[in-house]
Amino acid sequence: QVQLLESGGGLVQAGGSLRRPCAFSGRTFSRHGMGWFRQAPGKGREFVAAISGSGGTTSYADSVKGRFTISRDNAKNTVYLQMNSLKPEDTAVYYCAADTTGIPTTPGGVDYWGQGTQVTVSS
Repeated sequence: QVQLLESGGGLVQAGGSLRRPCAFSGRTFSRHGMGWFRQAPGKGREFVAAISGSGGTTSYADSVKGRFTISRDNAKNTVYLQMNSLKPEDTAVYYCAADTTGIPTTPGGVDYWGQGTQVTVSS
């Protein structure tokens, strides 16, 4: 069974940065596409970023392009989300996600979810 353990959430001022690691265990990491989603209060879960198993392909939501970077270290079984130039509208619970068949860009395509951690950006 795949387990995803997130860390690195918290409170940051607008314009600041956070780095979010997500540790993967239970299966072969490099065979899973990985992604990040977020859910703000009163809203649905939305796609943020995703990366292929090899790391050669990435995808981003328009709202975070140029500010967020997704990467992975297959030797450490970890995916990262580097969040720069944070805005108050980035405030949400962020979820790590794994996909056994491709790159997870929709909630329905996700096979495994992390527990979710809060990121709050103050103005």
